Amino acid sequence: MRDAYDVVVIGGGPAGSTAASLVAQAGHSTLLVEREKFPRFHVGESLMPECYWSLERLGLLERMKASKFTRKKSVQFVTASGKESEPFYFTEHDPRESSTTWQVERADFDQMLFDRASELGADCYDQTRVLDVLLDDDGAARGVKLRTVDGQTREISAKVVMDGSGQSSLIANKLGLREDIPDLRKAAIWGYYKNAMRDEGDNAGATIVMHTNQKDSWFWFIPLSNEVTSIGCVGDSDYLLKTGLDSESRYRLELDRCPGLQSRLEKAERVGKINVAKEYSYWTKQHSGQGWVLIGDAFGFLDPIYSSGVYFALVMGERAADAVIEGFEQDDLSAKQLGKWCEDFKRGSRWIHKLVDAFYTKDFSFGGFMRDNPQFRGNLTDLLIGRIFNDGVGNMFEKMDPAMANKASSQAIA
Repeated sequence: MRDAYDVVVIGGGPAGSTAASLVAQAGHSTLLVEREKFPRFHVGESLMPECYWSLERLGLLERMKASKFTRKKSVQFVTASGKESEPFYFTEHDPRESSTTWQVERADFDQMLFDRASELGADCYDQTRVLDVLLDDDGAARGVKLRTVDGQTREISAKVVMDGSGQSSLIANKLGLREDIPDLRKAAIWGYYKNAMRDEGDNAGATIVMHTNQKDSWFWFIPLSNEVTSIGCVGDSDYLLKTGLDSESRYRLELDRCPGLQSRLEKAERVGKINVAKEYSYWTKQHSGQGWVLIGDAFGFLDPIYSSGVYFALVMGERAADAVIEGFEQDDLSAKQLGKWCEDFKRGSRWIHKLVDAFYTKDFSFGGFMRDNPQFRGNLTDLLIGRIFNDGVGNMFEKMDPAMANKASSQAIA
């Protein structure tokens, strides 16, 4: 490890590894550090189809195709009564190869990305914890203080620090930039099951979103390799974690309340312990400064409902890397330059936020809205694919927003 780099990237997740890969590929000395030992467990296994283009740019498509990862060709929703929607098949909307994506074990997927950064010229170290981001009096980043795997504490200088430190969000927490999203104080409890029943054919690898019977929570059903399925419950943090039940008991209770899961778990056996994450939806009110930029979950995290997390991370890693590369070319590492992509990204991501809000509006029914407005099915499929930056992608909200507002108002009155 050198004493100085052009760029230090904190965090070896999808955002950090993508950013490090592209900056190093452009010829800039790059240090990528990850606090945990790879391969390491992480939740967030479902990819959106639009991840294809980032993976293509990184030169990883052939490895993905040759991997054990489950092919994902659709998304499906199950109501509180157990009624299944017609699957949203991505290839019916767009027959190109890019419409098939993957359900990934994140330990293997993130290892692939981390290794790719090394192949493209970044110095990559796991088991290396960043203790502090070093800022000058004017707020400009000048490097990091870290602890290496052998316990040494070192200061590494850098012209740019890219913070992909996940929900630790080192710079945001240091500067007080983190803001919770008030209407999304959610928690998740999840586990893994062997031999859960899956559909056949093109829906076999689908992400399935299932409401519980009172719509107080919902489950994800994500088929992974080796007949293992990720099954997680999401609900308001107070509802799931602050009612006197331990997490195991609460998880079992919510399983019993989910009609869509009953037949799928008849022959299934849970493997390993359950996991808990709480109050994880937040944003940051400033995303870049002189010599630093936030990416991935350090920038913000929305909600797992539409599997946007990894896609957002890959896109942020790409766009931030392009801004850094251009900044070096123009000798401009200002906040404006390093964060020039942020507003466009936020404009696109707000469409997913709107879908999340609609899902959590208790009396609003996507199924009913689509029955009444079939002209928007392609629009919705675009959003589920991840095409959030296309012109006209938000057209359906001109009609959906008033309908959702009416439902929300009736809930408040009740």
